[in-house]
Amino acid sequence: QVQLAESGGGLVQAGGSLRLSCTVSGSFLSNYAMAWFRQAPGKGREFVAGIGASDENIKYGDSVKGRFTISRTDSKEVLFLQMNSLRPDDTAVYYCARTRQFGLTTHLSDFTSWGQGTQVTVSS
Repeated sequence: QVQLAESGGGLVQAGGSLRLSCTVSGSFLSNYAMAWFRQAPGKGREFVAGIGASDENIKYGDSVKGRFTISRTDSKEVLFLQMNSLRPDDTAVYYCARTRQFGLTTHLSDFTSWGQGTQVTVSS
């Protein structure tokens, strides 16, 4: 059973930075595609950034392009989200998620494992 655990959230002023981490554990580690999603109060879960089997295969949501960077360790055990130039509308619970496929995807239904989420709050 794969388990995902996010950390690194918190309160930051607009313009600041945070780095989220997602530790992957379980009986089998693989370079399956992974992603970060976020959910603000009263809104649906939104794709933020994803990474495929090849770490060069990366995609970002339009609202975070140029500000956020997704990466992971060579061992595939930790997924990161570096968030710079944060804005109040980035405030949300951030979730990491993993598929059971190698191709990068942005579709919520393709993700079979989810973390519990970490709160990011950006003050103006």
